[in-house]
Amino acid sequence: MIQIRRFLTIAIVMLTTSIAWAQSNGSNSSYSRFGLGTMNDQSQGWNRGMAGTAQGLRDGGRLNMLNPASYAAIDSLAFLFDVGMGIQQVHMKGNGTTVNAVNASLEYVNAGFRLHRGIGMSIGFVPYSTIGYNFSNTKQVGYSYTSAQAITSETTYYGNGGLHEMYLGVGWNPFANLSIGTNIGYVWGTYSHSLAQTFLEGGSVSSNFNAQNEVWNSDIKTYKLDFGVQYPIVLNKSNKLTLGASTSIGHTIGSKVTMIRYTSMGDTLESQAKKAFDMPYTVSAGAAWQHKEKVTLAADYSMEHWKNCKVPVSLTTPTSSSILIATDQYSNRHRVALGAEYMQNPIGRRYGQLIRYRLGASYTTPYVKVNGADGPREYSVTAGVALPLTTRTHSLINVTAQWLRRAPAAKGLISENYLMLHLGVTFNESWFMKWRFQ
Repeated sequence: MIQIRRFLTIAIVMLTTSIAWAQSNGSNSSYSRFGLGTMNDQSQGWNRGMAGTAQGLRDGGRLNMLNPASYAAIDSLAFLFDVGMGIQQVHMKGNGTTVNAVNASLEYVNAGFRLHRGIGMSIGFVPYSTIGYNFSNTKQVGYSYTSAQAITSETTYYGNGGLHEMYLGVGWNPFANLSIGTNIGYVWGTYSHSLAQTFLEGGSVSSNFNAQNEVWNSDIKTYKLDFGVQYPIVLNKSNKLTLGASTSIGHTIGSKVTMIRYTSMGDTLESQAKKAFDMPYTVSAGAAWQHKEKVTLAADYSMEHWKNCKVPVSLTTPTSSSILIATDQYSNRHRVALGAEYMQNPIGRRYGQLIRYRLGASYTTPYVKVNGADGPREYSVTAGVALPLTTRTHSLINVTAQWLRRAPAAKGLISENYLMLHLGVTFNESWFMKWRFQ
């Protein structure tokens, strides 16, 4: 009963924390204007330093939500609670202009424990995507016939929102060397974009022109189903290889989207569409090799099938406004990641022997298109450490530094360089130990 109360307390804290932090998207990327926003990699503090590799990673003292089959390995005596935050500085450059910004965000909150022999459970919150940008574009469109002054058009683009996920997962070990698992998730969030146009004559706002404005809004609510499998292979006394794979089921999102188009002359047109978005089908596979519990090497590959996913676009004429549901605005997203971890002595008594050192690198192709061209590719390098709270506990403080570059394929688009610091705390406490007194 005490353990159930503790779990319910943790679940309530996670729910209230996720609702509060869901209001902060932690993004300044202009590329979050497209699709469902900028995708979060959903890795945690312990594997963020390994570039988010996860499919073959399996540890009884760490939660791995990216492959729910790993829950089956949760230690029978442990209650796991994991929380992580991040801060990022971004340097954006394009068309001769540079912008710097700083953001902070909650990255994940989750907990887990063993339900029964060979069955583990996890519950958690993690951001799915982020929308957050505010930029302007100015261009000269002509000269005034009356004043001969230059006429310029200034268009401001603003977006806010993103999607968040709460999940409940179970992992089961039905056979000696095979684990399967599933996450059942609830995804919700806001999709908010606006475009405001202003005409200037000689540097001052002019009312002689009919400026166009457009606003998009949607409250998105849907489900998410993930399935995973892992198969550990003992190669010899010192080496173990774990193979893993997972998939997420793609489907149509039933939420509606609204577009409002209005002008400075007072004209207003509104249209709505249902089932305007899709969740992509995703498949991931990977492997992890472990040597004497000191060295771990991991590799992952994932593919998100966005190519046929729906997206709403504006179909507007001077006298009408409607929403076209298009299916040719995305590309399939591919990601390759490599990671490594080293610890001097897993059973050492000195603090320095228990520190874990991590490195990783990843490459990701874009799923969005910008003006018909592929969006930016992502290159990332990570380095981190895991610091034990004490030499007598399995709880860790995970610190990771990450460099991320978004490099556009087409000329004239914005390049983004990020320096990020991730801080995660993994509490691994023996809540379920039964004490005997003589």
